[in-house]
Amino acid sequence: MNHPADKDDAPHFLTVGDDQRAIAVRVTPGVSTAGSPGVLWCGGFLSDMRGSKAQALAEWGARTGRRIVRFDYSGHGESAGAFEDGTISRWAQDALAVFDAETQGPQIVVGSSMGGWIALLLARALAARGETGRLAALVLIAPAPDFTEELMWKAMPEEVRAALMRDGQWVRPSEYGPGQVITRGLIEDGRANLVLGAPFAVGCPVRILQGVADPDVPWQHALRLVTCLAEDDVVLSLIKDGDHRLSRPEDIERILAAVEEAG
Repeated sequence: MNHPADKDDAPHFLTVGDDQRAIAVRVTPGVSTAGSPGVLWCGGFLSDMRGSKAQALAEWGARTGRRIVRFDYSGHGESAGAFEDGTISRWAQDALAVFDAETQGPQIVVGSSMGGWIALLLARALAARGETGRLAALVLIAPAPDFTEELMWKAMPEEVRAALMRDGQWVRPSEYGPGQVITRGLIEDGRANLVLGAPFAVGCPVRILQGVADPDVPWQHALRLVTCLAEDDVVLSLIKDGDHRLSRPEDIERILAAVEEAG
């Protein structure tokens, strides 16, 4: 497959965490300044940085001269590690390490599905360090904060919950490919990272794109997030016929327009 935005087809690798895991990173060279912020892409659960949305963002960066940073979480794509070892804390650590090593100045963080949760945790981590100014904006696509609890655990029949707790994992059928291995560790760690329980501020504009026809993350979930971001400048755009992936040409155009508007 041809990927014109990848000047060097091979990623470079960043060593992250106590286990020294290798995180694959691709950078589209370009400007990253206060007036034209760089962009960090945070992908979804079981997705990778060469998906259609991430690739379209990198190609936009190549066309416009904007720096775009993409990466794969551990256990995803070209990064090292077993997917089954992954947790929200681990993947958020990956994102913060890439942010610290590969970006300079204010950034627009684009988070898709689980990446929306990761982006919010990144904002929380930066705020704890007094670095809220590093965020120019968040652009969240069908964001799925707290999905391990709200959209997985609470939706599981009692017998599935029992099997997960007993066996340590459960294979969830997926319409997108092979079954998804859901681990007890993922569920339990997710509870330490929940963000929807109380209002919080990320300290930058937030733009949310959500499909009303999304079968995986109901549009009401995005509304819950909006109510939690009471102090921030938030715009929620509902796409009536949009699904979870939001990867149609018209969806890609909306995503790129939101990024352009944000910076």
